[in-house]
Amino acid sequence: MEKMAKAEAGQSPPLPPSPPLMPPNVKPEHVDLPRHSIMSRRGVGNCGRRISLLTNHFKVSVNTTDAVFYQYTVTISGEDKRIAKGKGIGRKVVDKLYQTYSAELAGKRFAYDGEKSLYTVGPLPQNKFEFTVVLEESRAKQQNGSPRGRDSPIGPGKRSKHSFQSKTFMVEISFATKIPLRSIALALKGNEVDNTQDALRVLDIVLRQQAANWGCLLVRQSFFHDDSRNLVDVGGGVSGIRGFHSSFRPTQGGLSLNMDVSTTMILKPGPVIDFLIANQNVREPRFIDWTKAKKMLRNLRVRPRHRNMEFKIIGLSEKPCNQQFFPMKVKNTEGTNEGETLEITVYDYFTQHCRIELTYSAYLPCLDVGKPKRPNYLPLELCSLVSLQRYTKALSSMQRASLVEKSRQKPQDRMQTLTDALRSYSYDEDPVLAACGISIGKQLTQVDGRILEIPKLKVGKSEDCIPRNGRWNFNNKRFLEATRIDRWIVVNFSARCDTSHISRELINCGRNKGIHIERPFTLIEEDQQTRRGNPVVRVERMFELITEKLPGPPQFILCVLPERKNSDIYGPWKKKSLSDFGIATQCISPTKINDQYLTNVLLKINSKLGGINSLLALEQSSLIPLIKDTPTMILGMDVSHGSPGRSDIPSVAAVVGSQSWPLISRYRAAVRTQSSKVEMIDALYKPLANGNDDGIIRELLLDFYRTSKQRKPKQIIIFRDGVSESQFNQVLNIELEQIIKAYQHLGEADIPKFTVIVAQKNHHTKLFQASGPENVPPGTVVDTRIVHPRNYDFYMCAHAGMIGTSRPAHYHVLLDEIGFSPDDLQNLIHSLSYVYQRSTTAISIVAPICYAHLAASQMGQFIKFEDSSDTSITSAGSVPVPELPRLHKNVESSMFFC
Repeated sequence: MEKMAKAEAGQSPPLPPSPPLMPPNVKPEHVDLPRHSIMSRRGVGNCGRRISLLTNHFKVSVNTTDAVFYQYTVTISGEDKRIAKGKGIGRKVVDKLYQTYSAELAGKRFAYDGEKSLYTVGPLPQNKFEFTVVLEESRAKQQNGSPRGRDSPIGPGKRSKHSFQSKTFMVEISFATKIPLRSIALALKGNEVDNTQDALRVLDIVLRQQAANWGCLLVRQSFFHDDSRNLVDVGGGVSGIRGFHSSFRPTQGGLSLNMDVSTTMILKPGPVIDFLIANQNVREPRFIDWTKAKKMLRNLRVRPRHRNMEFKIIGLSEKPCNQQFFPMKVKNTEGTNEGETLEITVYDYFTQHCRIELTYSAYLPCLDVGKPKRPNYLPLELCSLVSLQRYTKALSSMQRASLVEKSRQKPQDRMQTLTDALRSYSYDEDPVLAACGISIGKQLTQVDGRILEIPKLKVGKSEDCIPRNGRWNFNNKRFLEATRIDRWIVVNFSARCDTSHISRELINCGRNKGIHIERPFTLIEEDQQTRRGNPVVRVERMFELITEKLPGPPQFILCVLPERKNSDIYGPWKKKSLSDFGIATQCISPTKINDQYLTNVLLKINSKLGGINSLLALEQSSLIPLIKDTPTMILGMDVSHGSPGRSDIPSVAAVVGSQSWPLISRYRAAVRTQSSKVEMIDALYKPLANGNDDGIIRELLLDFYRTSKQRKPKQIIIFRDGVSESQFNQVLNIELEQIIKAYQHLGEADIPKFTVIVAQKNHHTKLFQASGPENVPPGTVVDTRIVHPRNYDFYMCAHAGMIGTSRPAHYHVLLDEIGFSPDDLQNLIHSLSYVYQRSTTAISIVAPICYAHLAASQMGQFIKFEDSSDTSITSAGSVPVPELPRLHKNVESSMFFC
């Protein structure tokens, strides 16, 4: 590593490199590395004050372990032999099959996943069945010249009240495998059993089937009732709907049902025209952008008020309702169908032939609810969106804020909601669960927790700072290592801000915090004409002005943006300043300037420019167990994905690595793009044709070496965010092995010891105080009863939940070669929630992961306006992935993401 570091600096190393681990001419990617397995629990912690807690796990009693699930594969095809497709068709067919052929199936009840798998407790009479199932759906019969021609709209006409349209399906059921319920009992005893997850999945499918029978919207393991009392309007024609998550989990205390309040987004049901007006934020229908409307409405389901049927929108008519013609056949005087064909508009058909009054549809497009080659049109005002249609696009910042505000629940309210729900759903009455001998308790599980001691901090003038309730402040205190800002400027993209006032207040506040800030070299206002340009042009013009007005690059730029959140200027500005010029910048869009706001801004500025706001007292005095004596590097890893449904947006992988050992508060980041929606990071080790490594880890290792007195890391602690339990082995045997290869590529023989920890926030376990209505105190940890019966995991709520119900972080220790005791590891993780330099509160998950998320999010903005054809790499699947521009050498080692 010394050799590589000095080669980068243009020096010749005085000493030979360390002996290589591998034979000559053997690249690390060709070496078979030992595969790791997930470790088991080594014990539990004892530090901290005891506290009695309740949790939203409900005890599950299993009266027999002899039951065996038999899995069958279900194939449903139409009369044309094609596999039947369509949401919900599988459940309708299988329900009808059970009603029709219950005797042939020996009366066995089954659990069906809605797609290809069906499960029974015990076997069916034979291994293979073939059934014919007829579905009869009520349809209005077309009579007396009703227009069902090639270009006809759907009209009411005269109809028979009791007509049906039948569809015939062929259903094949064939035996696939057995899944013994005993596997769950063995797993609960701490044994490794291959098909435990399969058995648990069957039990979860039983819950989903019950919710489907109630007519709920199913989203993974959550279900949502069609009840207006559960809706919260968040604007834009979108509503949040409250439902419930339920899943079976193996724990130390036995099998439990984890039940939690869950929220998903749906389209606000009601008239289509109202939805479009709200969605596009316009006052009247005439202002609607119909190109956007067509894209938004595609595949949504509507119900016209004159027909009790649902239709799926495939598009819009090309012309307004009063100009869109279709051919309508008219019967002759003898009453036969050999009459003439008339051209008539959709508007005239509904107003004259159907006697339906249309008040405003004449000049608006019609909804096309037909097929691509056989359109059927409906006037807009007749149609309403049906309920429980998911909205999967990204929410705006305003919508997210509204959702959080309106859907939060206090701890006591959430506990009451969950216990009421469990009593009303009567899971014990489900015939499949009953056949397994399963019953579910109605009370929240009691569990013992511990409150860890809050770490002491050090700030300026060697003063102690003792957080209270997970919070502290810099009132009358200074930053520990305050930077000095001599040459800086202010640029203003906002017409409403007084930049001279902002700069004066920032200088005054900085003086109080120990930062010496000179007066800005200049204040540059964006001219009015440039504001009409696109974001890239506006940023380019601003940097032209900076270059014209300054004799050299400034040390720092304060940038005032026009919008507080999601400004289009942000991405191009950060790319230009960090990649092209190498200048640290701080973007602001103040609505209210006071000491607290300015202090928060200065926390970020000081960190970006190399200062340190505060340190752990143990960190400053080098007393952190197992880290103080051995060079230790901490990595935080995260992958940021594009908005739901945007497969054209690449994922952004970010890894931050600690600097300046024995400190654990300073980090630098390395970021790369990769194929969309790919969770495993593929650029940790990236060998090139010339023998070099262009991967993420090499950058971080060299930086650690440079900032840690030429010491190589002998221990590496990895915090990984964003992976599910099914991906844990990939973290250990793909990502970890890439990190080892990157280390070996630097010619190092001694591989560091690794500790690998996955941190999860996206789970459904909540903790409640047994003796009060408040959230659990910061520092609360639980590592018994509700944790995994074998694997090493625990829950920690490091932060103070001020509103709503706190969600603890769920930490999974996959590997620990360093050998932390449970207390030492939990205290380290707790401490890492207090080193987040942007904040004066303990955060809910360790700082390295938060930094990785910030770095991925910020650099992901770089490619927002890029043309991917200009700079792209090709992934393994031959899909072009835009490549991120590298950071300028002046800022690449800084905490630019702060």
